[in-house]
Amino acid sequence: MKIKKGDHVIVVAGRDRGRTGTVIAAYPDRGKVLVQGVNVVKKNKKVTYQGQRGAKQGGITHEEAPIDVSNVQLADPDSKKPVRVGYRFDEDGNKVRVARPSGKDI
Repeated sequence: MKIKKGDHVIVVAGRDRGRTGTVIAAYPDRGKVLVQGVNVVKKNKKVTYQGQRGAKQGGITHEEAPIDVSNVQLADPDSKKPVRVGYRFDEDGNKVRVARPSGKDI
């Protein structure tokens, strides 16, 4: 998977098309990523009494759900447009990700 935690991505398909965000978590085994502020769903949390002075914690909360990695593309650092990702090896033999159109390192 060419997208990693901390990358700035753009959603190119689905309900949140056009939104941008930072990858919070990547799940390569499932082929999904968790993007900040994208694919926000409502979750019902069980009411607990673990808050301060026995306050109730729970109710309906909003949180991000994972989306498929095929629906996001990396944002180019310069133009902020979606780009494909390629690889090259630097002089030390390390694998480096590069933006395809510009050829710049990511």
